[in-house]
Amino acid sequence: METTLICKPFQDFTPFELYENLRLRSDVFVVEQTCVFLDLDNKDQACHHVLVYQNGVLEASSRLVPPGVSYPEASIGRVVTSQAARGTGLGKKLMEASIAYCQELFGEGPIKIGAQVYARKFYENLGFVQAGDVYDEDGIDHIHMIRP
Repeated sequence: METTLICKPFQDFTPFELYENLRLRSDVFVVEQTCVFLDLDNKDQACHHVLVYQNGVLEASSRLVPPGVSYPEASIGRVVTSQAARGTGLGKKLMEASIAYCQELFGEGPIKIGAQVYARKFYENLGFVQAGDVYDEDGIDHIHMIRP
């Protein structure tokens, strides 16, 4: 299986890439998780995005948020993996690349995320630690986590 990983700023998206990315996020966050929320929050334009393709199909993505946009720290958000690619290690590959790109783009400082509680162990295995109490975001339990 051929895997292609791309990191690019929002303004470099082709219309096709933008559609693919928003479609993947909608498929998972809105349809699969039955969560009605405003995905288009005017942060994408300030971010770099990591896109992971397998055999030419977008299967995972994340956005790398500069310090000061969501939190004082750099952040990784909108982490999504298609249903078809789950359990294959692609999510881990996406996050490892996202962390590396974050450090390359924004420096070696801490990275903060708002993680769905069920994924806590996944993020802990990548060096993140819980940094606050559980909170509700759009009907789903989340926690803030920091990778120092």
